[in-house]
Amino acid sequence: MELMELLTLGDPSGSTAKIAAHRGMNCVEFLAALPDGASVDVIASEPGFETGVGKPSWNGIPILFPYPNRIRDGRFSWNGRDYELPESKVSHDGNGHAIHGFCLDRTWRVTEHIGHQVVGEFQLSVDAPECLDLWPADFVLTVRYTLHGPRLRLDVTVRNPDTRPLPWGFGTHAYFRLPLSPDSDSKHCLIEAPAHEQWELVDCLPAGRKTAVTDDTDLRDGMYYDVLKLDDVLTGLKSENDMIETTIYDESAGLQVIQRFDTSFRDLVVFNPPWADAVCMEPYTCVTDAINLEQQGIDAGLRVLEPGQECSAWIEIAVGRIIC
Repeated sequence: MELMELLTLGDPSGSTAKIAAHRGMNCVEFLAALPDGASVDVIASEPGFETGVGKPSWNGIPILFPYPNRIRDGRFSWNGRDYELPESKVSHDGNGHAIHGFCLDRTWRVTEHIGHQVVGEFQLSVDAPECLDLWPADFVLTVRYTLHGPRLRLDVTVRNPDTRPLPWGFGTHAYFRLPLSPDSDSKHCLIEAPAHEQWELVDCLPAGRKTAVTDDTDLRDGMYYDVLKLDDVLTGLKSENDMIETTIYDESAGLQVIQRFDTSFRDLVVFNPPWADAVCMEPYTCVTDAINLEQQGIDAGLRVLEPGQECSAWIEIAVGRIIC
């Protein structure tokens, strides 16, 4: 891949973020500067990612749209028509399931870049026209990154420019680097999420039933990273003040990373990847394979926009000291 420039965001506090628009509008670095002079490297990604090193789904903050996670066998039906998502055009996992949508490994158009903010836009018919017939309608996805001191915010807008209804789901796949300080240890990091339920999975795909979280998946009071062994879809997320919070505490370093998002996100994938010292906390507006589950009468969170409609969502990552 040809070397392309990363887009850098800066803030008077000293915080910076870097975005790879040519690799899915992926935030590959977020260095949060704290008032006491500490600098926290929040996001895990491989060196040289901007040149083509590493998978887009294994680094930074991948953007997942119009479906987060998998679609079984890369096939679904919608409004009486059958669709197939071939491996030649979209990413698949090792079991033949389409995974993570059309946007995470393609170039986005940058519509604004000033100091602390950058805006990227992806329209299916413009930026991946070879995939237009693979989805029931065209779409415009806009992502705005804004840096405010030790806080990075993503504002997302989905718009339907088509004459047909647009089914969709959105998610992010942030790789949070552990530990939060080079003088600490990942085993001292506590992972917390307010999920009361989980989707029953068979080979990473929901079987259509929710159950209560188990001792192995209950993060409500936190679980230390050295015993965390998850690749699960949690749900029943408890909100406060119309938002949901997940938290990583690095107790040895006295640091925390809080990910906040609005209540349009119903599900949370938690995953500790074997290829990185990181934990993924992935807010989704719908569950894996939602477009197929909905056809079975299961409320999976799939959203539908009528022609001309749009909707928005937001996610914020905030870094600070642990407050006792």
